[in-house]
Amino acid sequence: MIEKLEEIKHRFEEVGQLIVQPDIVSDMSRYSKLSKEYKDLEKIVKKYDDYRLVMDNLKNARNILKNEKDPEFREMAKGEIETLEPEKEQMEEELKYMLIPKDPNDSKNAILEIRAGTGGDEAALFAGDLHRMYQRFAEKQGWSMNVLDLTEGTAGGYKEIISTLSGEDVFGMLKFESGVHRVQRVPATETQGRVHTSAASVAVLPEVEEVDVQIDMNEVRKDTFCSSGPGGQSVNTTYSAVRLTHLPTGMVVSCQDEKSQIKNFEKALKVLRSRLYDIEKAKQDEAIGAQRRSMVKSGDRSEKIRTYNFPQSRVTDHRIGYTVHNLGAIMDGEVGDIIEQLRLAENTEKLKDGAEG
Repeated sequence: MIEKLEEIKHRFEEVGQLIVQPDIVSDMSRYSKLSKEYKDLEKIVKKYDDYRLVMDNLKNARNILKNEKDPEFREMAKGEIETLEPEKEQMEEELKYMLIPKDPNDSKNAILEIRAGTGGDEAALFAGDLHRMYQRFAEKQGWSMNVLDLTEGTAGGYKEIISTLSGEDVFGMLKFESGVHRVQRVPATETQGRVHTSAASVAVLPEVEEVDVQIDMNEVRKDTFCSSGPGGQSVNTTYSAVRLTHLPTGMVVSCQDEKSQIKNFEKALKVLRSRLYDIEKAKQDEAIGAQRRSMVKSGDRSEKIRTYNFPQSRVTDHRIGYTVHNLGAIMDGEVGDIIEQLRLAENTEKLKDGAEG
């Protein structure tokens, strides 16, 4: 571990020298990548420097205990060792987690797709609740969220809503949210107070650049139409909304949130690119037979991952068996604790796999 940390420290110093060179400052793409690398390495190097200081203090305390005859000095050294030993162990654990290789997609922005599943009107209302939950969570993280396309439910909520989320480490934070979210509650239309179960599916895709996925535009059909509002009525008279159909896969993407047809086209193309990337990545993961599927992220979008039980104010994530009884706060965007538990579970798995490998 120390050898790896020394390599990181050396690279950190190297990047620090590179980002002040005029030829790199003038190249925005390269400067941006190096600045991101510097910021990521800085966290590890700072923790490593703190760890080395603790190790030096431990070494000095042990030397005093070994060579010093004065009882008072020896007692002070013992007390320092008792304090520093657990601190050292804690830092070693933190450094191990920090050294786990990051998914290169973690730092990317994300596309969030929420669709009502089984349960009719109640499923559409729940899809709306989930959208609001992620919207509130995004606000707390300081991210920006833009709705690209939506289809409203007949009694409220959404049959489908697609958004983009921009900010720091968006995909890394939200990638475990993909899957089926189940709700158990008494619908507003239920006259006898019976609890119904319905569901909505969530898909979180990394926003990918043109260099990640090449799309042959001869294989894409572009249709334009008037943007529609609630109830389907046209909200403008220009054909600014865009629908793209990827002919080889039959995939359809629509965008109507901008007044400009060009901007809607660019946004729809971005979603199409991310969906195609997701399909290719799934194929690659399937092809790597030796790669054990994580219990946290199986990649199966049809898998039930979480239940929101309103009568008991209970939320359970089934992948890690984690339950909390603060459903109101969760639905108001306080989902960070569950996400952190999922990230911790994945990192623990990676550490275990590394130790076995």
